[in-house]
Amino acid sequence: MPLLVTDYSWTQTDSTVCLSVPLKGATVRQVDILSTDHYLKVHYPPHLFEAFLFEPVDDERSTAKVGDGVAVFSLPKRTNKVWEQLMITTNDKGKKEIRERALLKYQEKLSAQSTSKVKKGHAEKKYALEKMMKLEREKRDSIQKIKDKEREKTTAELAAWQLRQKEKAEEEDQLKLHSQRDGQNRRKAMTEKQENRRSDGAHVKLDQRGDSEAKSRRKQEDLPAPRLVGNIQVTFTPRLFPTALRESRVPEEEEWLKKQAEGRRSVNADVEELGDLKEEERNPDWLKDKGDKCFVTGDHLGAVNAYSLAIRLNRKIPALYSNRAACHLKLKNLHKAIEDSSQALYLLTPPVAANAASRARAHVRRGSAFCQLQLYTEGLQDYQAALKMDPHNEALQADTQRVRDSIQGTAADP
Repeated sequence: MPLLVTDYSWTQTDSTVCLSVPLKGATVRQVDILSTDHYLKVHYPPHLFEAFLFEPVDDERSTAKVGDGVAVFSLPKRTNKVWEQLMITTNDKGKKEIRERALLKYQEKLSAQSTSKVKKGHAEKKYALEKMMKLEREKRDSIQKIKDKEREKTTAELAAWQLRQKEKAEEEDQLKLHSQRDGQNRRKAMTEKQENRRSDGAHVKLDQRGDSEAKSRRKQEDLPAPRLVGNIQVTFTPRLFPTALRESRVPEEEEWLKKQAEGRRSVNADVEELGDLKEEERNPDWLKDKGDKCFVTGDHLGAVNAYSLAIRLNRKIPALYSNRAACHLKLKNLHKAIEDSSQALYLLTPPVAANAASRARAHVRRGSAFCQLQLYTEGLQDYQAALKMDPHNEALQADTQRVRDSIQGTAADP
């Protein structure tokens, strides 16, 4: 049972109560203090001091100083008046109720402080996160500005180069035109000179021939002069596609050429695995040729690795996906073959004559994968799409008919 401290002292004013409790040799770490507006406890084993205050005090503004063997409390009063005594007079039951209310209020106070501390920590973390995001956004904006500046510079240089090429071509055309005109003038002068010589010889013969020869000469003179010898320049509209211009879809072809050019330029040089590769091995075209050679020699897994690295460098070349789909077919990775064939068909847009053969191969590979998964209806759709692009392919016709027979056989099974 604790020893109650009775040798305390207190003083008061109209607004404040000052209380001094001796600590009897206890250190600061051994002192436990609990304070509310109606209750004050100072515990330092084995001693205990409890004060059931006469009037309520302002616990928020109360202070305590512990040191030099004494604990000094300054308790501001809620009501400015002089107390008759420090503690109220009550029985043990009343003290117990006051003590329990004080402990409950103190626990609520600690809980509120803990919640406030947690909220403050969250607020600080949120502020730090927002600050970090702001710095990252500013860094990205700065990098984007640098990229935009470099892009504008490159665009200006490209436009200047194109202008110089155009001017150079115009100068060459002018020189060709001048040379052609000079050649025509020389040929015309030679023709006139020959006509003059023939005319002089005809006059000499007139003096020696009779009237019949004079009539024959006059008939010859009435004939028109020979045509001038020259070259006619024939120019044709430049075409990158095999079809004639009147049979082509110009917007779709231009879009296809633009996508091809963008695909060749969009090379990702930040792949970590490139650190140990040579400069030539970082070229998607070189890796594609490497994969083709591996496929021909039967090294299908090596071909998949080569195509995969090339795709990581440039994801806009449809041939890489289509060729890797062929490798997956050989390795029986049927779902991967369907994915790669579908991606190749997605990149082979818009459909034009230049990519018809590539689209047909992608349809055949995807159709083959579907059929091996016994999805004959989906496979037939791909084979029919390929057959529309290559209607004279006998092997493709035979494969399409086999798929139709498989569908009919499946439907006939009970």
